[in-house]
Amino acid sequence: MAIKILHVILLAAVKYIITLPYAMIIGLNYEQAIFAVLTGGIGGFLFFYYLSKPVIKGFRAVKDFICLKISRLHKGSNKSHCKREKIKKKIKIFTRKNRFLARFKKTYGFWGVIVCTPPFLTIPLGAFLAGKYYSKRRHLVLYMIISITAWAAVLTGVMNIFPKLFFD
Repeated sequence: MAIKILHVILLAAVKYIITLPYAMIIGLNYEQAIFAVLTGGIGGFLFFYYLSKPVIKGFRAVKDFICLKISRLHKGSNKSHCKREKIKKKIKIFTRKNRFLARFKKTYGFWGVIVCTPPFLTIPLGAFLAGKYYSKRRHLVLYMIISITAWAAVLTGVMNIFPKLFFD
């Protein structure tokens, strides 16, 4: 039973919307399922939210270090590569993912990230977006925890109203 609960906690930390029905299907009772889903969702958000800033800073530092080592190794033949990298930082290159994130941020903003993270975005992506764009907001973590809890209540209500949709 403990392995099932741990499995649900880990799944809820990554993909929240499917976890409550899954927990009920694999045989957890209602209290265990709610506990595991809320623990996994909130714990996953906190883990990815506080991990995103050091990862971004570390990625930038490693990228600069590698660029410096490559330019020294090739004795100046690739110095222009490092300079190009610095120039590329100023020029925005819009990939499909960048356009999606920019459009989502512009259209829905802070509250869109808060409300849409548990059901539509994954917990890690929502935590990354919240940490990158809205980390200076005062009650960000509290609002996200409330959102995760509210979506658990909504999913519970849907599962009670339409049980044949999930258990038949």
